[in-house]
Formats: sequence, structure tokens, C-alpha cells
Amino acid sequence: MRSILQNVILASAIVSTALATNSAMAATKVNVPFNFTAAGKTLPAGSYLVRQDSTGSFVTLESVDSSESLTWLLTPGQPEPTERKVVLRFDDKGNIHTLQSIQFGSMITQRLDKAINKKEASERDPQGQ
Repeated sequence: MRSILQNVILASAIVSTALATNSAMAATKVNVPFNFTAAGKTLPAGSYLVRQDSTGSFVTLESVDSSESLTWLLTPGQPEPTERKVVLRFDDKGNIHTLQSIQFGSMITQRLDKAINKKEASERDPQGQ
């Protein structure tokens, strides 16, 4: 019984530490040097804040220069569990840049531009062949 209680206390401490680490990560300012598309909106080049919510489940991309703000679900990703960097990945097709994913520490969004890729595929081959 004593070892079960110790395991429960240890597990609670690990979860509390993980939550404290996630909530301790402040907003990160990133500069995007080109216009880009995200969630069907065209956003201008400029400074953006990337922040994780207090639960660690969502990430928000917020323009510093306007009231534009977008939020996505975060899931565990390929980064190491101790990773702390913030990365915005873009698909580049000529002069068109589309936000592909946001990594916030060890968490990452699913591929954000998959609907666009499906649309492009259907435009290239409307018969699905």
C-alpha cells in the first residue's frame, strides 16, 4: 500500500512539474518577413507573439501590430520532451507562403495547411485520378 501511495505522489509531482514548465513558458515574439496565409486568412509580414495557453493544449499566434489572432490545438510531437524552442514552419510555393505548423517547446500543431493541399490536388485532378 505504501509503494502505491508513493507512486501516486510521485506521479502527481511529475504532472505538477510538467504543468509548471508549460505555463512558465512566456509568449515568444517572432518576426515573419513575408505575407502568409493561415486558416484561410492572409496575414501581413511583421511581428507576432506565439503563446501557449495555461493548460498547454492550445497555441495562439497573435499579431503585434493588429488585433489578428488565431488559435490551434497542440499535440505531442517529434521534438524532444525537453525542447523549448518556438518554430513556425511554412510551405513556400513561389511567392505564396502558407503556415504549415507551429512548434511550441515539445508540443506541435497538426499540419495546418492540409485542407489547402487537398484543394490543390482536386484542382489538379478534379476526377480524383
